[in-house]
Amino acid sequence: MFENRNVQELFSTLKSDCERCFGLCCVALPFAASADFAINKEAGRPCENLQPDFRCGVHNSLRQCGFRGCTVFDCFGAGQKVSQVTFSGSDWRQVPESAKLMFEAFPIMRQLHELLWYLNEALSLQPAHPIHDDIRLSLDETNRLTYLSPDNLSDLDIAAHRAAINPLLLRTSELVRDEARQQYKWPLGQQKKQGRGVDLIGAKLRGADLKCANLRGAYLIAADLRDADLRAADFIGADFRDADLSGADLRGSIFLTQAQINSAKGDVNTKLPPSIIHPPHWKKLNDS
Repeated sequence: MFENRNVQELFSTLKSDCERCFGLCCVALPFAASADFAINKEAGRPCENLQPDFRCGVHNSLRQCGFRGCTVFDCFGAGQKVSQVTFSGSDWRQVPESAKLMFEAFPIMRQLHELLWYLNEALSLQPAHPIHDDIRLSLDETNRLTYLSPDNLSDLDIAAHRAAINPLLLRTSELVRDEARQQYKWPLGQQKKQGRGVDLIGAKLRGADLKCANLRGAYLIAADLRDADLRAADFIGADFRDADLSGADLRGSIFLTQAQINSAKGDVNTKLPPSIIHPPHWKKLNDS
């Protein structure tokens, strides 16, 4: 069973380590020619930029080459888990008969690792202490599932598992945001522009006070959130593509992921939780 002292250790295993992966995101996943990808690619077909050693041939110029989507994607460490644990270090080129199962297992493992990220974060949040025992049980069970055999992993009903965990994450959000409202003296009735799945595409929210907001699944595409106060807001499933977070304060926000931040714009003044880093391409955007 996971204890609180293992929180940071688990976070470190839920981050991509491409050196230990067999290029699974470059093969298993499909993408369509768009602003994010220069070409069409079917699931199971290697990207034309994937090298024999599983490295990307245009890694240092992905955005310039039209592969912005690759700089946004994060597998939560699922790639190395499938490569080194599920398939014991045998790659799909060496063992072609394993390719189909490996490519099916990868997106399922990614969802399991994403859930581990959320559950691990929930366990680290003191206001959620009343449900920490239930969170630990779900964390243990989700971790157990990541060690299933390839066949069993591919057959896993991941949607049902996510549905079983979601009430815990919802309750965690409520407990954390309720305590934060008291800290910030921010009454529930004053909350603006919030709610699950709210459409804020292109919204002008510069300097907005959105502390403790419920922005689960919110559409924040191209929203202007410069200098916005987003502390203690719940961002699980929110779409940040091209949102401008320059100068925004996201410290203490709930269920924020690296992939979400990678898809946004920001600068050195954007304040992030300690588990999230400033994407390298932010500096290039600011320098251009």
